[in-house]
Amino acid sequence: MPKLKIATLPDDKPVKVATELPASVHRDLVAYAEALASESGQRIDPAKLIAPMLARFMATDRAFAKLRRVAQSLDAGKE
Repeated sequence: MPKLKIATLPDDKPVKVATELPASVHRDLVAYAEALASESGQRIDPAKLIAPMLARFMATDRAFAKLRRVAQSLDAGKE
């Protein structure tokens, strides 16, 4: 079985966000949680996968990273 991109869930102070997901996305989250459970031996609440998946998505988005670097350099220049 291929290695999943989300391996562990960090224990971090959460911020509550309420949103609606399309049913197909929810089904995929449930399937991902099941795959992760079979790989790790631990049951995972599918909702707990959303934050690490979003974090990974943003961390690998080159355009977003570039925008953040520009914004940080502008903020540093104001000091």
